[in-house]
Amino acid sequence: MTRILPVPGSVSAPAQQYLATATAAARQSAAGVLPALGDLEGWRTYVRFGDAHFLERLESLARGVPAKVETTAVHDVPVFVVTPEGAPDGEDAPVLLDIHGGALVMGGGACCRASAVVSAGRAGLVTWSVDYRMPPDHPYPAGLDDCLAVYRALLERRSADRIVVGGGSAGGNLAAALVLRARDEGLPMPGALILITPEVDLTESGDSFTTNLGVDPVLISGLSVQNALYAGTHDLAHPYLSPLFGDLSVPFPPTLLQAGTRDLFLSNAVRMHRALRAGGVDAELHVFEAMPHGGFRGAPEDDDLDAEVRRFIASRVG
Repeated sequence: MTRILPVPGSVSAPAQQYLATATAAARQSAAGVLPALGDLEGWRTYVRFGDAHFLERLESLARGVPAKVETTAVHDVPVFVVTPEGAPDGEDAPVLLDIHGGALVMGGGACCRASAVVSAGRAGLVTWSVDYRMPPDHPYPAGLDDCLAVYRALLERRSADRIVVGGGSAGGNLAAALVLRARDEGLPMPGALILITPEVDLTESGDSFTTNLGVDPVLISGLSVQNALYAGTHDLAHPYLSPLFGDLSVPFPPTLLQAGTRDLFLSNAVRMHRALRAGGVDAELHVFEAMPHGGFRGAPEDDDLDAEVRRFIASRVG
């Protein structure tokens, strides 16, 4: 179901153009039938198709970020190390541990590389991006295990207070879950956490999953099937799968959250922010007018978000 709303005049001209174009594309597209959970080859085909479209968009954004990219591995986990032009360097320079999005099933490989460049440009920091394992071949907890392994390795190079953990959408799920699990395992907390329209509730119980259904031109519908594929036999409400339901109290790190008023995941960010505040955590929530999931793809509002992220990072890790 796609609901067509008027393009508001309350956002920038580029944002209006994006909404008009994206909404028209959403109207013409057909969601299709997702593969059955046990159809591994069907899911592999689905991921290849999705990644091809994802990569085109990510590379168009990454081209605007002058950066050096190196490929390495941490305990057999592929990691892209991105150094954007002008980023602080040196042994004590802050580092962003970035976790890519993609509905918990897409966004690896070349998509992860391009996403890492975009994230590094937004943060203005040297960035380690984890090319974590995903379904259908590697369901939970494989991806979270990979993220934790890279965080452990980064702790050998930086003190925790010089590390920023960040992720968008599915990457926001893993970023928050990583913090919860790291705390449970006795690891020091990072200096800051960045959650961009995070997928922190795999049960999809928030209000915006109804109110913004068919309004968001990016997430036209929920991701319940992908969530089930990722979780396997595990309870979707477990905090490592849905961090919203975890212990979100100090010493959970200072957190910046973002969403938009047309974002299907708006409730995720709102509820996570309230839960963090209730736990005594230093948390900020930035909600952008008419913004769908993932932003406006280069409008001034996206530049405003980048500026907020950089300000937040500077105030927490310098």
